Amino acid sequence: MCGIIQFIQQLSERSNTQFISILLKITGISILTEYAVSICKDSGENSIANKIDLGGKVIVISMSIPVISTALESLTKLLP
Repeated sequence: MCGIIQFIQQLSERSNTQFISILLKITGISILTEYAVSICKDSGENSIANKIDLGGKVIVISMSIPVISTALESLTKLLP
């Protein structure tokens, strides 16, 4: 566990900390969404599980827009 935290700290020192924060939030949302979906499916509530899954995907996509736009800007600067 300590190694993971040190790795994240080193990674945030070398890069933009805003993106590390966004990626950690996206990871947490994905884990919680999968957990909620599996609980709903185990309870036999497949329609609610599908809605939770869709909501999680929408949140992840909306949170990743700054990362995607920065990556595309970097790519366009590299291309002639």
